[in-house]
Amino acid sequence: MTRRSVERTRRTMTLPMTVAALTGAVLAGASGGATALAQPSPEIVVEDGATQPVFSYKDAIREHVYVESSVDSDRDGRKDRVNVDIIRPAETEHGLKVPVIMDESPYYDNAGRGNESERKTYDSAGNPVKFPLFYDNYFVPRGYAFLAVDMVGTTRSDGCPVSGGPSDVLGGKAVVDWLNGRAKAYRPDGTPARAAWTTGRTGMIGKSYDGTLANGVAATGVEGLETIVPISAISSWYGYSRMNGVKYWTDEQPWLASYVDTDPPEKCAPVNAGLDEGEDDATGDYNAYWRTADYRNGTIARASRVRASVFAAHGVNDLNVKDDQFAEWWRALARRGVERKVWLTQRGHVDPFDTRRDAWVDTLHRWFDHELQQIPNGIMREPRADIEIGPDRWISQRDWPSRDARNVVLRPGAGGALGAERAAEGTTAAFTDAPGPRGDGHAESAMVSDPAADRPYRTAFVSGPLPRTGRLSGTPEAHLKIKLDRPTANLTALLVDYGEDTRVNYLGSGSGIRTLGTEDCHGESTPADDACYRQTEVTTVTSPVNVVARGWLDAQNDRSLSRPRPLEPGRYYNVQWETLSQEYLLKKGHRLALVLAGTDADYNTETPTGAQVTLDLRGSSITVPVAAAGDDPTALVAPPQPATTWRGPATVTLPVQERELY
Repeated sequence: MTRRSVERTRRTMTLPMTVAALTGAVLAGASGGATALAQPSPEIVVEDGATQPVFSYKDAIREHVYVESSVDSDRDGRKDRVNVDIIRPAETEHGLKVPVIMDESPYYDNAGRGNESERKTYDSAGNPVKFPLFYDNYFVPRGYAFLAVDMVGTTRSDGCPVSGGPSDVLGGKAVVDWLNGRAKAYRPDGTPARAAWTTGRTGMIGKSYDGTLANGVAATGVEGLETIVPISAISSWYGYSRMNGVKYWTDEQPWLASYVDTDPPEKCAPVNAGLDEGEDDATGDYNAYWRTADYRNGTIARASRVRASVFAAHGVNDLNVKDDQFAEWWRALARRGVERKVWLTQRGHVDPFDTRRDAWVDTLHRWFDHELQQIPNGIMREPRADIEIGPDRWISQRDWPSRDARNVVLRPGAGGALGAERAAEGTTAAFTDAPGPRGDGHAESAMVSDPAADRPYRTAFVSGPLPRTGRLSGTPEAHLKIKLDRPTANLTALLVDYGEDTRVNYLGSGSGIRTLGTEDCHGESTPADDACYRQTEVTTVTSPVNVVARGWLDAQNDRSLSRPRPLEPGRYYNVQWETLSQEYLLKKGHRLALVLAGTDADYNTETPTGAQVTLDLRGSSITVPVAAAGDDPTALVAPPQPATTWRGPATVTLPVQERELY
């Protein structure tokens, strides 16, 4: 089939008969029997522009091999071997060549995969019987192989995990190399294994750490990796662990490596000690260690090397793998001109399979058919971005952020106003980066409650009621002119929506979804591995306030993440930083606020510095990208100053989003 094929086409791969079939035909002809016919040649069937489920899932070949990588992560003098569990159509033993969908994961024997925490199971010979998730059930019958790869140092692979570092990535790259004849692999009995059954065209998919590995392998530039589908994935491990010098977690790197490694702790203790030293929790700075786990501009991987197309999915309210991990990766890919597509949801760390299931499976099917089977189904001519803007309310747009978005500059003013006009010269406000009740800063609930009230640990600026509805699309950026009485302070900037509304409950249990008792099925099943998964539904919360965007900065890291610049007490400095990105409806009648504070106890593990922060209001602002606001977006988000009688909700409760690893 050529790329000019039209709907209801059929692709046939004609293969020579096997020796046994040829011998049988000759004997039948010699004995004067009925006409001998070879078995029909195996073929992939395409109808209505989509591969069809014509291959038996039950009879598929299930096997495993060990691919030799280029790394020795456990320092035992031998290159790590990566366990690869394979399921492929039986017809691949008779000449059919198929592309590969691959999920490399560190979670197959600990957290499990998916909303139901599935794990792989094996038969007595060590071959896989059950593969987690629906990818094998759905795609193998349609003419794909599926590979469930144990990341280096996990499950049945050799080595030590390094929390996104070089060996994690290079182990996956070795598998792509093997599929394309550039690396060695061995069967359990030690004999060489060749991937003669594949076209070599490979797609990687996965959520969280799995999708992160897809990003990393793609950023090595490995040939044969045609596409990746990173879901809630990391693109820089520094950015996962901290923002602008402010730590989200302490000991994150060695903790995660130990979590995914189910071997005895002593095996990888020296490696983990190196992770602990390299992450440099004492300063929170970016260093040579973090560059080895940076896929945007690192030493092992970088976005400028990406050959694969990218179909990304992320929750704009994911506070585990925060959405700047997607946004900065997306920008880097755009600069590279990479073919790409995205789904953005209002959920937290949630797979789109559990958000909009049928549409996701259909879109994923079309994406892989286009990128791996080379079927011209038109998916690349469709809008690039699908975006959830409210509970189960979706829109499509040409790109992300919206090309219609225009930057609106909001300025804090005297009396707690937020508007378009600069404050008068010399107008100031102040707060202290002070300990909260637990000694670790103040919770966001306290930061956003009663915004008109004086609070020593924060200052708040609120707009008047919005005269019409618009949409934030992109990444706000805070620009502050500050003076400290100490060398640095931890700074928090929150963009807050005040207005009663029903929103996705991304801070609640399930991060925006509830798992139901009913199931639906996508693919073929066996008694050991069914294609059926519990359905989900959106969860919502009705409340008078929501934090739209969050951003943090250690003031001394304003100019450089690697070389901090302590501030001279008593002198004004201009600092700026981006918040997390967003897609958010700014509704008519609501008020928009900028809340500035010190250490965020909900999402920072820093000790407050005790510094008093003086804010020069005339020199401070926040830039907000707003779409669909007509000719004058400023009029939408910056009406006249609010009435002094407005107080806002006196007591706000904001749960801390649960941290789900999978």
